[in-house]
Amino acid sequence: MKNKILYIIIGLALVAIVVLRLKNNKETTVERVYHYEKESPVSVQVETLKWGYLNTKISYTGSFEPDRETKVSAEIQGKINSVLVDAGSIVKTGQTLIQLDNSLLKLQLQSVEVQIEGLEADVKRYTVLANADAIQGVQLEKAELGLKSALVQKATLLEQISKTTIKSPFNGVVTAKMTEEGAFAAPGVPLLQITDISVLRFTINIPDKDLNQFNRDDKHRVFADAFPTEELTGEINMIGSKANMGNSYPVQLKVKNTPGLKIKSGMSGSVTIENQSAEKQIVIPASAIAGTNIKPQVYVVNEGKAVLQDIIVSKRFENKVVVSSGLQSGDVLVTTGFINLFEGANIQIK
Repeated sequence: MKNKILYIIIGLALVAIVVLRLKNNKETTVERVYHYEKESPVSVQVETLKWGYLNTKISYTGSFEPDRETKVSAEIQGKINSVLVDAGSIVKTGQTLIQLDNSLLKLQLQSVEVQIEGLEADVKRYTVLANADAIQGVQLEKAELGLKSALVQKATLLEQISKTTIKSPFNGVVTAKMTEEGAFAAPGVPLLQITDISVLRFTINIPDKDLNQFNRDDKHRVFADAFPTEELTGEINMIGSKANMGNSYPVQLKVKNTPGLKIKSGMSGSVTIENQSAEKQIVIPASAIAGTNIKPQVYVVNEGKAVLQDIIVSKRFENKVVVSSGLQSGDVLVTTGFINLFEGANIQIK
């Protein structure tokens, strides 16, 4: 009986110890927890609202293409004697690129020149004889016609010889070499590709709802992704009249390349379109909205206290929103410091 009472006393002692320990732990925890005093002012940053115009900036991505590019081919057939440029060569207008074999044409030219020399002598001799009535005038006429025909043959041969020298049609860079010395050239067969990147075409695709922002001859800022600090000026020279498969319209801007021709054909970039609203509006930072997208709300300061205000958002753009109802010019809007903020909180403006 005594042992049973002893066990009960020991058990009660252990329970008492546990309860006491738990009470002490709770008191310690409560002391360590931060207790926010609602009457303490909340430090926030604010912005005084005023009517203003919304300046919007929209970027559209696209790619650069050369303004001029062509494949050079021969106008007549012939063996290629020499190719004077290689891929990557910078060429000027009228510079000789390829020389075809023209030895046979030059021999034919010499033959015609000999004929012309003889015919000119005949015409002189027949003219003297015809004036003296020593020969009939028809002989002189035949000699003159023969001379004219030989002169036409000479001009034809000179034109053919000139076409054996293939020249660059404009300033540019040889971007493809498709032949070598000893090959055979024929009309329509590409030999070289010349690309002019001093002026580029920048093409973007625009959805139909944004097409009214673009007008022919308008100028906009263009940037290449590879050189984001290089600002280029693009002038709109084409607005598509037919939508592509993505139901968007191509808009093309003409852009002058940077010094040193840094921008290459095929590079990607973007064009920035800046617009200003026609009417004054209330524009606030999107980060100032404390409510949800369904029910947007903001905190305004009224007599030193935070007031939660319902608003109606008419437009969102990047990190800003246009408020059509709920705010007016002169309202003091809380922009940062929402952690401890609540309806009716005392406000301390930083």
